[in-house]
Amino acid sequence: MTHLFSLFNQIFVQSAFAQSALVGSAPAAEGAPPSWMQFVPFAVIIVVFYFFLIRPQAKKQKETQSFLVGLKVSDLIVTQSGILGRITNLTDTVATIEVANGVQIKVLRSQIATSQEFLKTNKA
Repeated sequence: MTHLFSLFNQIFVQSAFAQSALVGSAPAAEGAPPSWMQFVPFAVIIVVFYFFLIRPQAKKQKETQSFLVGLKVSDLIVTQSGILGRITNLTDTVATIEVANGVQIKVLRSQIATSQEFLKTNKA
């Protein structure tokens, strides 16, 4: 057992110390790329994330916000939960929608997903 331990020590531990000593004291090889090149893949990943995830999400959020600001009484809407109705009253945070004759419910304005016109154009 001690023979295996000493063999392990000679092969792995001492060679690791030797390699770390060489790395710290040796000058950079002439053909090696500059050290800043190791950050290039991270920069590429950040750019890809921006164009494929962050930018489209921000654009969609801006469109949704402009849609919610542009709502007016008598618009036909669809809520996030799928309820279809007509807006009968609006405040800054709450919309009252009529879902059937004489049946009105209040929903948060932020929970309005889209216009029913959007459903009509996608149906055809």
